[in-house]
Amino acid sequence: MDFDGLGKLLIIGGIAMLVMGVLFVIASQSGFLSNLLQSGTLTFGGENFTCIVPIVASIILSIVLTVVLNIVIRFLNK
Repeated sequence: MDFDGLGKLLIIGGIAMLVMGVLFVIASQSGFLSNLLQSGTLTFGGENFTCIVPIVASIILSIVLTVVLNIVIRFLNK
């Protein structure tokens, strides 16, 4: 990969991280993200243990990583 392609990749990655950061700040101030993640978490346990399964957080993480990796792979294949 030449330096021109690497530079473009770093710029696009930086812009994507900036947009995601702004979205997380807005979501955390509104309380939307915390309510969404807490309502989608299964918690069960017994006398000596507690099991916490973050289903919604796992789905959101999977979608975000899929989109990011598809963008990176398409950019690298050009």
